[in-house]
Amino acid sequence: MHTLRSIGSSVAGIAIAAGVLSAPIASAVEPDEIQGDATPSTIREVNLTDPADPENINYAITTEGENRVVDIAGLKDKDKWKGYAFGHKSAQGNHYGNHVKVMTATSAAMGGREVPLAVITPDGNFDKKRPTLYLLNGAGGAEQGMDWITATAKRDVNPEQEGVQDMVDFYTSKDVNVVIPQAGAFSYYTDWVSSPDAGYLKGPQKWETFLTKELPSALEDHIGGNGKRGIAGMSMAATSSLLLAEHNPGFYNAVGSFSGCAATSRPLPRLYTQLTVNRGGGSADQMWGAMGSEYNVYNDALVNATPKNLGPSETYVSVNSGLGGANDWGAKGSSTLIVEGGVIEAAMSSCTHDLKAKMDSQGMKADWNFRNTGTHSWPGWRDDIFSSWKTFERGFNKDAAEAPAEPEVKPNELSIDAPQAQEDAQIKDAPSAADQSPDKDFVEGKEAEAPEAAGAAE
Repeated sequence: MHTLRSIGSSVAGIAIAAGVLSAPIASAVEPDEIQGDATPSTIREVNLTDPADPENINYAITTEGENRVVDIAGLKDKDKWKGYAFGHKSAQGNHYGNHVKVMTATSAAMGGREVPLAVITPDGNFDKKRPTLYLLNGAGGAEQGMDWITATAKRDVNPEQEGVQDMVDFYTSKDVNVVIPQAGAFSYYTDWVSSPDAGYLKGPQKWETFLTKELPSALEDHIGGNGKRGIAGMSMAATSSLLLAEHNPGFYNAVGSFSGCAATSRPLPRLYTQLTVNRGGGSADQMWGAMGSEYNVYNDALVNATPKNLGPSETYVSVNSGLGGANDWGAKGSSTLIVEGGVIEAAMSSCTHDLKAKMDSQGMKADWNFRNTGTHSWPGWRDDIFSSWKTFERGFNKDAAEAPAEPEVKPNELSIDAPQAQEDAQIKDAPSAADQSPDKDFVEGKEAEAPEAAGAAE
């Protein structure tokens, strides 16, 4: 299970966060319009059992008779999702190997880095054109074994269907390809001002360039994109999803923000941001420059939530109250989850109410999901997979001509009422959550041991 390990203070706890359409209908904005002079990614399909493939997981694969067995518990955190992609069979009988394709995409902006991708597809091939949904991980991501694949295997996301329908089951029942970048821990999926060189954050961090300019055209050509696309993320990536849509109006037909804080350029949200990137080995100054600077304001999703920027996209926003609910009690580590996960989510709830007030004041519509209970934890995010689908379905079926055309308000035209602050407090990095993997998972028909009860924060 995932639990929050003790972080020593509530302030540090808060800071952790900081079948649709088959006909090819063009999005309001095409990848080539965003790409500019960026170098398109090279897409490579991974062979997880090939010793020559750097993404292989041979060290955790054994042969039992005619079956190959992957020991997921024995995999490195960053490889656990590959174990599920290779050998997991859902309660509904879907073998992940038939639906979760492992690929890599190069990023010239990040020095030729190969970024691993999990691609969920309904029928195991890309013979049919479909919308593309980019699903971003939270702060720890796949590098810490806390990605969407790992955290949803054997976990029900659909309360309306009897039995367990996990995330892969759910999306394979829809006419959509889902793309999960399995790197980018603690990066906010943004373009950094300078390159950090510690922890998880080493070398150029040009994630917005990669996700919006380098990846889409090449990947969507490879997997059969139909010109419709959406983006969603939780916690850290909830901010990122809003920003990428705001920076590229009309590029995403739908946006999902789960348990995030849109604001980034004022003191308290800046603190959340600072401590999140600190966990990865970087600083907020390396990422966006000084608090309240032009580039920091440009990367404030609250400031940039305008009809021009976000209006063209159908939008879903969710948050829990921070009060422990039925899914938060009784599991191992639940006391830590209730206290620290509750404090984090209460902070995210405050941020989300600010976003709603801003959007309401400008006549902007969104699908809001304010839950009465729940902490900063996976049960709410798994529910978001189900609850956000109507928003994405509506966006994928929406004609681009319906998008509003309002005058753009640029970030530097808006005042920032917070002065520049020096963050000189020594705050310890918040440690990551423990993994929840079963002991064994079999390629052909054998069931894995059930993971422990759902736990907490990313």
